Amino acid sequence: MIDLHYWPTPNGHKITIFLEEAGLDYTIHPVDIGAGDQFKAEFLKISPNNKMPAIVDRDPGDEGMHISVFESGAILAYLANKTGRFVPQDLRGRTLVSQWLHWQIGGLGPMTGQYGHFHVYAPEDIAYAKDRYKREVLRLLGVLDRQLEGREFIAGDYSIADMAAHPWINPYTKAPLDLTEFANVRRWHEAVAQRPAVQRAYALAERYGAKREMTPEMHKILFGTPANSNA
Repeated sequence: MIDLHYWPTPNGHKITIFLEEAGLDYTIHPVDIGAGDQFKAEFLKISPNNKMPAIVDRDPGDEGMHISVFESGAILAYLANKTGRFVPQDLRGRTLVSQWLHWQIGGLGPMTGQYGHFHVYAPEDIAYAKDRYKREVLRLLGVLDRQLEGREFIAGDYSIADMAAHPWINPYTKAPLDLTEFANVRRWHEAVAQRPAVQRAYALAERYGAKREMTPEMHKILFGTPANSNA
């Protein structure tokens, strides 16, 4: 049994996608990041960086105690290794998937997050920041589009690289990006979205407050300053 500490964000979706695809038994423990649950002492024992998602595997399969894992990329790698699924077993295949998983963790996710912050959540309209992160996200989408040329999925076969990247494609409805020039990304994104397990994973968002409007108090908890502050 997997205990999943989750909230419906792109990083949270990565893990529910894997768990649904693999058919693993799991229980969701909501971590309401707008209410500050990520700072509670019991959660920090699992995720010392006060970020979700995190998991606790009650049956790691080595006859030892339970294992807790934080950081979404590490969780995906752990679950893939545990199940032997969604990652190739040969050296070259594993390396290819690992590269694109790290590309998402170090590039697509953080840069898209900054794009969203300055276009949707920032209390000030900073043109330089908005332009800088928009250009970088578009550059990264171009990288992905070229990788998908002639491939159904990022590393050939469907893998944790796809699960990691998919939720980070154009996730901000209040600041949509024009994906017209990225035909391969659009084709791939739609194909992944049509998978039944992915649809089940995204459906969980409705249950956990994904569409709540952000209040000034939530903004302060998430970003350290009130939404109407110039500090």
